[in-house]
Amino acid sequence: MACQRPLDGTLKVEIRKVAGYIGAEITEVDLSGPAEESAIAAIRKALLDYKVIFFRDQHLGHAEHVAFARQFGPVTAAHPFSGETPDGFPEILSVDYKKTEDRYGVTATQRQRTEVGPYSGWHSDLTPMVNPPAICILRAETVPSYGGDTIWTNLVAAYSGISDPIKPFLRELSAEHRYLAGYQSSSNDDDQYKAKVSAKPLAALHPVVRVHPETGEEGLFVNPLFTSAISGLSARESQHILNLLFEQIARPAYTVRFRWSAGSVAMWDNRATAHLAPGDLHEPGLERVLHRVSVVGDVPVAPNGRLSTAIAGDPWLEVER
Repeated sequence: MACQRPLDGTLKVEIRKVAGYIGAEITEVDLSGPAEESAIAAIRKALLDYKVIFFRDQHLGHAEHVAFARQFGPVTAAHPFSGETPDGFPEILSVDYKKTEDRYGVTATQRQRTEVGPYSGWHSDLTPMVNPPAICILRAETVPSYGGDTIWTNLVAAYSGISDPIKPFLRELSAEHRYLAGYQSSSNDDDQYKAKVSAKPLAALHPVVRVHPETGEEGLFVNPLFTSAISGLSARESQHILNLLFEQIARPAYTVRFRWSAGSVAMWDNRATAHLAPGDLHEPGLERVLHRVSVVGDVPVAPNGRLSTAIAGDPWLEVER
């Protein structure tokens, strides 16, 4: 990975903040080659500071993508329900709506009709696992001329923005996360993806407020796609509180929206952010292909030291090659 150096020989990484609470763009960096420790340290610091960072005009193949990710920790398999990965790269999840529709017999638009609330698409990746990924890195191969943007939100800022009298209550709560909890059961018998999910349940009990293992910051750790209920509360109480928190994390003030172009890379701290995939790719001819690699995560910890526990499914560990 090449970085610009001034005459005094020190590493120079250009960082430009792009929104008030979250997001920065890094320039003068080429991610395709081996990195110096100082470059990795600078990128990691930017990630912790800004929660999601963006790179433009990168020239990465699958091998370079995985190699870059490995500089931040062990890399996981592509996805617990992804049966197809690029040949020789079990770490890579390819995001291609058209292929997914063909494979599973249901369109994204059809599945969106089963969302249980207005925020259902928001999620942190794989929180039904007891140790969700720590870092995710997504690169764009093909993007449409319009549409297909991704939005991220800062869960630390969202928690900070909650009134102080409510915070002690939230800090003691745990919530159950189940795969696709934000969708109602579909009447579409051809939805093979839901059948695949049902055959392999994934669920975990996580603190509602999580302490970040590197920064010590406290942030919300719930999301509308996967969080099904708050433990110990009635269904009615749980839903009211979750709706309040879902509304909070989706507040535009805490978000940043990224317009993709071919060669763009987004890298986010999955422990401190949630994101929203695009919902505007319903028109014919809008081709969008991206690839994601994820870094193994730790088990979340509550402010009182309580650890997350698995309900169903194994920890999400380094991929075996």
